[in-house]
Amino acid sequence: MATIDITKLRKEFGDDGEQIVAVDDVDLHIEDGEFLVFVGPSGCGKTTTLRCIAGLEDVTDGTIEFDGVDVTDERARERNVAMVFQNYALYPHMTVRKNIGFPLRLSTKESSDEIDAKVDDVAELLGIETLLDDKPKELSGGQQQRVALGRAIIRDPEVFLMDEPLSNLDAKLRSKMRTELQELQQELGVTTAYVTHDQVEAMAMGDRIAILDGGKLQQVGTANEVYRTPANEFVAGFIGSPSINLFTAEVAGDTLRGPNGFACTVEDGSVVEGRDTVRVGVRPEDIRPAEDGELPSVVSVVENMGNENFLYADMGEVALTARVDSKMHPDEGAEVVFTFDEEDLYLFDPTTGESIKTKTGEVDVGYQQYVKNS
Repeated sequence: MATIDITKLRKEFGDDGEQIVAVDDVDLHIEDGEFLVFVGPSGCGKTTTLRCIAGLEDVTDGTIEFDGVDVTDERARERNVAMVFQNYALYPHMTVRKNIGFPLRLSTKESSDEIDAKVDDVAELLGIETLLDDKPKELSGGQQQRVALGRAIIRDPEVFLMDEPLSNLDAKLRSKMRTELQELQQELGVTTAYVTHDQVEAMAMGDRIAILDGGKLQQVGTANEVYRTPANEFVAGFIGSPSINLFTAEVAGDTLRGPNGFACTVEDGSVVEGRDTVRVGVRPEDIRPAEDGELPSVVSVVENMGNENFLYADMGEVALTARVDSKMHPDEGAEVVFTFDEEDLYLFDPTTGESIKTKTGEVDVGYQQYVKNS
């Protein structure tokens, strides 16, 4: 296994006339055996970063090290990495056995019997031992994904690199496969860098999450860290489903005044001292209905999710989303007043987007501790 150190990584595309910066001075350390997920919108640089780690892209500037050894200029085949792609890239004319064993037949001098024995072990690990004589066209999407994983595992790499490997699967199978991927990675203990555009997938899978935007690394942290203490407004808006509610408010002493009569007093006035305006953020699950509250709104749409409802409302010209109990189902056009706890308030600088205040309440870890210790 390996640690990965990325220092001032920069990747540009284009000729001398016009340069596109895909990755912009990224610094990142990935621990040995860690499952790190790159996430961000399309074009943010996450796949390019992964391809630089793999050696599939030449680096414009910066360095990449595996266990302290500079591999920046090494070719992909010299790095002992295995990559799993979105489209699986299986050979249609080969059986599952031959697809899984192909990397060893290509790069080692092991005998056919030795390779077949390793294929059998990998297939048993992935639960596809009965499919070894089938060809890819005979397999379901989930089975093809397992074959692609098997082809990566059999190489016994130092690093797994996965580029949106679950995006072609339906929602139910995708959920099942991401659980299997986590269990597999934990069992093998291989350092893994995983790319996805799905922030829910990133939150569910990663030991840590690296969030990129415009080629720049915005924040690295655990799911809890990036959710509760986002580094900036972009991270707060990207992480979380439904997205955080955001609007601009004027500062009057320690009171914030915003659209449609919004008024909120900040407990620690020093966080807004000297400011004329701030960006206010409140997460949908932190909003609750009240007889008297800070967020007077008019309901536009109610989405019934079964165990809960999503209320979409208009607070003046600001669109507001609340995550409420399934028993609450107001009619379209109904006036609803919402409130929230000051400790759940997020504040951001309106110019730089940097966080001024994030969640300050304690996390209830009682159930997590119970599960861990049971």
